[in-house]
Amino acid sequence: MADESVPLAHPETKRLAERPSRLTTVLRETGPTVAAGLAFIALWELAVHTFGISKFVLPPPSMIVVSMIADFPYLMHALAFTAGITIAAFAAAVVSGILGGLLLTLHRDVERMLWPYAIALQVTPMVAIAPLVIIWVGLDRVWLGLMILAWLVAFFPMLANTVQGLKSADRGLQDVMTLYQASRWQRFRHLQLPAALPYILTGARISSSLAVIGGVVAEFVAGSGASTGLAWVIVESGTMLDVPRMFAALFILSVFGLAIWWLTSMVQARLLSRWHESEMGGER
Repeated sequence: MADESVPLAHPETKRLAERPSRLTTVLRETGPTVAAGLAFIALWELAVHTFGISKFVLPPPSMIVVSMIADFPYLMHALAFTAGITIAAFAAAVVSGILGGLLLTLHRDVERMLWPYAIALQVTPMVAIAPLVIIWVGLDRVWLGLMILAWLVAFFPMLANTVQGLKSADRGLQDVMTLYQASRWQRFRHLQLPAALPYILTGARISSSLAVIGGVVAEFVAGSGASTGLAWVIVESGTMLDVPRMFAALFILSVFGLAIWWLTSMVQARLLSRWHESEMGGER
């Protein structure tokens, strides 16, 4: 009699067959968020029409979309200005925060000398120093003043997370490095940097959001038509009682902030997914 037994599938083949498709994964991850957003917009539209709310108080989403389409070139020009300020401030915060963290961890005395000034820079209200910064750079270079103010807001999380990360290296591994007489560069490259990387990337995510907030608040504080970003569009629209355009600018600003957050999250996942527990996945 012929052997009618079915050969067992290879475990790897079975695992690949059971793995959900990329489309299924994307739908599972984004589906609830999109559904909640669409439900909120539908309820918003229904509530405005049902209760007869004035467009000067709360315009319906349909009117906001019409305003966004009508003023699309103007809004995109404002977005480009705000995005340029935000990205430049964020990049400056990342570079200066990492370099500052390295400087503060070189020696305990350096940290004692400079750390209080870093804290003082953080706790000083931006609205208090914004007029002075604008005066220093001049009204013909308002963009530079806005970038400096946005950098001031985004700088400290990068600095604090870098310092904390560089100090978080395992003490036992540090003793091993000392035992084998590792150089300062070897100690940094193979021990301190890997330990600090999750902290640095977390600081970058926080700073990316704060750079958006700092740039927008700086535009409000500057109070000059020379700054033609989304914050100025909101101020101008409020003055003209063009509430739908105000909401359109707020929506675009929110999408831009989410995009910055998503990009920094993707970079963090890319760099940490293969070795750090925070990004190695796992079902919940």
